Amino acid sequence: MNKQLKMIITAAGFALLLITAVIGYQLLSSRVESPMDLESTSTQRQAAPDFSMVDNDGNAVRFSSLFGKPIVLNFWASWCPPCRIEMPDFDRVWKELGTGGTNEVYFVMLNLVDGRRETVEIAQRYINEHGYSFPIYFDVHQEGARAYFIRSIPTTIFIDRDGNIINGIQGAINEQTLRRGIDLIR
Repeated sequence: MNKQLKMIITAAGFALLLITAVIGYQLLSSRVESPMDLESTSTQRQAAPDFSMVDNDGNAVRFSSLFGKPIVLNFWASWCPPCRIEMPDFDRVWKELGTGGTNEVYFVMLNLVDGRRETVEIAQRYINEHGYSFPIYFDVHQEGARAYFIRSIPTTIFIDRDGNIINGIQGAINEQTLRRGIDLIR
């Protein structure tokens, strides 16, 4: 086989791969809801799914036991660069509005433990090294990730005092966006 024919076959194969990827992406994305936007809050309320998590002391906690105050639920991992970027803003707002401050809002910083790349020890070490004071919880059995269909991290869900999901956003958020989300649930 000559060199020119090999190049044509390679280019055709690459083009076929790209076409397959585009079609596959379109099919999959049509089945998945787009990330929520804080500007377009729905008037319909969806009950926040309950799940079991572990607190920093190793105690089992039902998520629903926190209903009664607005909740900021954030899914994160220490190896995730966008998660790391948003953490100082979460800590600052928690110190002001969470149990570290006025006690208006619960913050549930839910670490996605996989037992390999992310463990309870790795997450605790990361939090301690950076001096964050917000409460962390651990999704050791991935119950929270499954209940909320988490496809990427960070993801932040805003839940009202009655336990209804008001809104959420995928990807890192800044302090201004976090405060806007909290305003929706207070």
